[in-house]
Amino acid sequence: MNNETFSAISTASGYSGIGIVRINGKDALTIAKQITKNSNFSPKTATLCDFYDSNNCIIDSGLVLYFPGPKSFTGDDIIELQGHGSPVALQMLLNRTLELGSRLAQAGEFSRLAFLNGKVDLIQAESIIDLIHAESESSAKSAMRSLKGSFSKQITTINQQLINLRMFVEASLDFPEEDIDFINNARIYEQLQTIVTEINALLANTKQGVLLNNGADIVIIGRPNVGKSSLLNTLANEDIAIVTDIAGTTRDIIKEKIIINGIHFNIIDTAGIRDTKDKVELIGIQKAINAMKTASICLILIDETIGITALDLAILNNVSSNIPRIFVHNKIDLIEAFKPQLFAAEYANIEHVFISAKNKIGINKLREAILRLIGYDFNKTDVFIARTRHLIAVNQVVEHINQAFNNWYNLEILAEELRYAHNKLSEITGTFSADDLLGEIFSSFCIGK
Repeated sequence: MNNETFSAISTASGYSGIGIVRINGKDALTIAKQITKNSNFSPKTATLCDFYDSNNCIIDSGLVLYFPGPKSFTGDDIIELQGHGSPVALQMLLNRTLELGSRLAQAGEFSRLAFLNGKVDLIQAESIIDLIHAESESSAKSAMRSLKGSFSKQITTINQQLINLRMFVEASLDFPEEDIDFINNARIYEQLQTIVTEINALLANTKQGVLLNNGADIVIIGRPNVGKSSLLNTLANEDIAIVTDIAGTTRDIIKEKIIINGIHFNIIDTAGIRDTKDKVELIGIQKAINAMKTASICLILIDETIGITALDLAILNNVSSNIPRIFVHNKIDLIEAFKPQLFAAEYANIEHVFISAKNKIGINKLREAILRLIGYDFNKTDVFIARTRHLIAVNQVVEHINQAFNNWYNLEILAEELRYAHNKLSEITGTFSADDLLGEIFSSFCIGK
């Protein structure tokens, strides 16, 4: 059990019907008895009590829940004082716990202790905060899958295969005179093939999980008066940007958050790119050019009544080829008997979508194209939530496994690459983690979580 006792308000700040002060540690039950003047608490049973201050005045009335360790969230004794959601009453109640010997919890300390006591692994601990911050139904469900161990189970399965393979390889190195059928039958190669397949599947799932968690930035660029602001308003289902037929109306970056298939996007409307001497407009154009460089995807808007111009192609050339790009042909409602056209070879390999932002024609096709180009898999229904650190680690594991696969006949190199892959994969769940990594992760949590 933890030698220290700490406490915090565990519910969000602000006014609500219910507020909770959580106490963790060896003195949690003693403090609860002093605050309530009640000495009879049954484990996992709600007890109605008054909460008293040091002058025996009632602070609030509510429920006390007692979770004795090790069968608690953190593995230590936990008390929850559930009162009314008054910020003043909750602060008075927290102050009383501090007067009685508790200290204020650090950010993420409850979750960190749960991890250190083996109640959850690192992925599950991170998914708690991801669930709290989920911005869509899909991301909330995916965070819950991670919390329930979906991500961890995939990693554990691969790690066990790595352990088994390392065992045979190390045995072969340590006892070269022994006849090990596993080695002689080249089953190393077969096992590596299986691991390569499974690690690539894990990589695909992790990419999808990071996408759900982090979202993406969509930048709308193009010449003046091609309908950029109209498209922003249509995608956001709200009149956010001013729309006029006057060139240069938008002079600054306009951002709005939207959700497509459960993934949140920051959609960014920019100033129309053209030659101008207007100093204010030039600043907006430079911001538009800068936005292209950090975009997850660029929508290059075209006035289809005019077609692709030299300026449109110049704008295209400003967008890095590493960034997914879509030519969005707008105003098709103004073309009689419109039919999509074929394109010259130099830009035929870029996605083309035909829409009317004003009349909301082709918008669903545009949404599908956006999702497809950022790597969204429409067939995945059991995606778990993931973080950028997970993706970086899995990519490094893939590199080591590929090196192992390419050198499977060289046992010294194979053993080393398998060890690197095993350690790197174990970092994700926290089986093998540096203290500074844990500090960075849990410091981003809320106090009381």
